[in-house]
Amino acid sequence: MTDKCRPIGFFDSGVGGISVLKTAHNLMPNENYIYYGDSKNAPYGQKSEEEIKQLSLDAGKVLFGYGVKAIVMACNTATSAAVKIMRQKYNIPVISMEPAVKPALDADGKVLVLATPATVSQSRYNVLLRRLHAGEKVINIGCGGLVELIEDGKTDAKTINRYLDGKLKVLGNEDISAVVLGCTHYSFVEQHIRQYMKENYNEGCKIFDGRQGTANQLKHILQNKDLVCYNAPSKVEFVTSGDPSTIQTYQELFDSF
Repeated sequence: MTDKCRPIGFFDSGVGGISVLKTAHNLMPNENYIYYGDSKNAPYGQKSEEEIKQLSLDAGKVLFGYGVKAIVMACNTATSAAVKIMRQKYNIPVISMEPAVKPALDADGKVLVLATPATVSQSRYNVLLRRLHAGEKVINIGCGGLVELIEDGKTDAKTINRYLDGKLKVLGNEDISAVVLGCTHYSFVEQHIRQYMKENYNEGCKIFDGRQGTANQLKHILQNKDLVCYNAPSKVEFVTSGDPSTIQTYQELFDSF
């Protein structure tokens, strides 16, 4: 395999980053990809920052061992905790994610950010809010337990609506014009969240996430470093730290997303 056609590595604590992988594959269908789901240690969102840093470094080590030409941290929580140390550790491009707050701020009303408890508490995210002067307009909700529901395949509308009822009752009658999905897992229940917001808050509520922006940034970096692969067809491989049977689930989610 030529240097340009070495695989691009993606990792997340479980299935969430598959949504980012699929977006990148749609944008760059001739690239080779390897996805590492750290299902054994999922979810990251309620772990300490030091734990998340170590797990991210461990995931990077796995992908580096496969000879990847770039690593995409397809996890907002991991990015918030560990992107700096990942870039210091590995001498290849490391592409990060951040909640898509900036485009959401164009909405007229309040912006609701749904993310893991770790993401909304970490300094990188709060620095982002200060840089965007977004503090008064953004409402942060730490969605502990939602990743677990998605990992367990409990993604039907009734279950997600019941979860949102419990989490969002604190909003009262707030005028919510935009929702930012601050965790890649949430993309798998985006339609349920969209419908819930339409029925309970604002019929025109917009949904934002960072998937496309991350894929665009990946493509831009590969172009700048002359690392674009133009050979076809591409190969997408899945590996996991958890039960090997999880790989079939990863493949099915990738195929259906």
